[in-house]
Order: sequence, then structure tokens, then C-alpha cells
Amino acid sequence: MAETRQCIVDQVTYPITEGVVLQQLDTSTRNLIKTDFPKAKVTDFICNHHLLKYQLLRVNSLIAADIKQSQKINKRLTKALENDDYDIIDVNEHLNRSLTFGQRISDAVAHFGGSWGFIGIFVFVLVGWMLVNGLGLFGVHFDKYPFILLNLVLSCVAAVQAPIIMMSQNRAADRDRMDSENDYHVNLKSEHELRILHAKLDNLTQRQIPHTMEIQKIQIEILSQIRTEIDDLQTKSKE
Repeated sequence: MAETRQCIVDQVTYPITEGVVLQQLDTSTRNLIKTDFPKAKVTDFICNHHLLKYQLLRVNSLIAADIKQSQKINKRLTKALENDDYDIIDVNEHLNRSLTFGQRISDAVAHFGGSWGFIGIFVFVLVGWMLVNGLGLFGVHFDKYPFILLNLVLSCVAAVQAPIIMMSQNRAADRDRMDSENDYHVNLKSEHELRILHAKLDNLTQRQIPHTMEIQKIQIEILSQIRTEIDDLQTKSKE
């Protein structure tokens, strides 16, 4: 005669093959049973029929825990995406909109002064000036050698051109500063979002995947119990 044990739930005697001892169950499922039966011991027996209830509760608790954690992380990610403490500025549009007439002139002078066209015109004027005054072409001698007036003109051009170019360079420095601020805030926001995504991946690998495997294990145990009960019913029907 097969060994029998009394079920802790309904106090009915069942064959040992139709249930398990609490010690054989995982800690979480065993704790669920102890919630309803605080005095239960690890040596107590529970039949498969009543064990099914606690296995389903365990599955539901795992699913609920994963959903809760995922929702928590998703809220953090959504909040990070929605909360823009700093608006990214279109630097070119902002600077072009705030340009004054003097700033436009300084940019044009700096652009022209740094081109080959300016160098060609400048060399042509210098050579022409020296040829006209040195050789007396066309009977003109308004600035004889050593070209003192030419030196004065060159000094005046350099004195005026230098601060104008510096004004344009200051605007370039402002543009670089605004670009750096944009890059800083973009990097800061990206880093925050990446941290949340890493937390989401960690939750997936450390919690959800193990929970999924545990759920599959419980499902297999449930299917095995159902299969055993079906076989028992078929056997009894044949008898």
C-alpha cells in the first residue's frame, strides 16, 4: 500500500505521490503557504490540488513585481525626457537675429581681410604705389622714396583693421561658448537618460529574465501535476 500523508490545507489524507513536503518547495512558495498557515512546518505535506493555488499566486506575484519595477523605471525615463531644464539654442540663428550693423560690417571686413582677394589687391596697390612714385610715371611724385605717406597709410589701415577683426573674433568666441554650453547640456541629459536605460537593462537581466525562467519552471510543474491528475482520473474510470 502506498504511503499516505495528511494535507495541511483540508486535513485529508492523500498518497505521498499526489503532493509534496513543504521542504521541497522554493522559499517564496513556502512563505505564501505559511501566510495562510503560520504554524506550518517544513515537514508538513500539501496535496497538488491545493499547491496549485499557491503556485499561481507565486506566478502572479512575480509578474506583478516585474510590471511594478518596469513602470517605475519607465516613469523615470519619461520624466527625464519631458523635463528639459535647458533649451538647446540654434547658435547661428540666435547670433544672426541679434546682429547689429557694426557687427555685420566687422564680419564682412574680417571675412574680406582674410581672403586671397584682399592679399592680391593689397599687393597690387603697394606695387603700383611704389612704381608710380619711384619711377615718376605719368609725372606723379606725391610720395617720393622712402614712401613716408605709404607707411602712414599702411599704419592707419592696420590700426583700424585690427580692432575690427578683433570684434569679429569676439563674436566667434561667443559662438564657441554657446556651442560649448549646448554640448554640455546635451551630454548631461544623454548621460542621465543612459543611466536610466542601464537601470532598465539591469532590471531585465537581473530580475525579469530569472523571474521568467522561474515562472516557466512553475508552469512545467503545474502541467505535470495536471497531467498526473488526468492520468489518475483515466485510471479510475477504467476501473
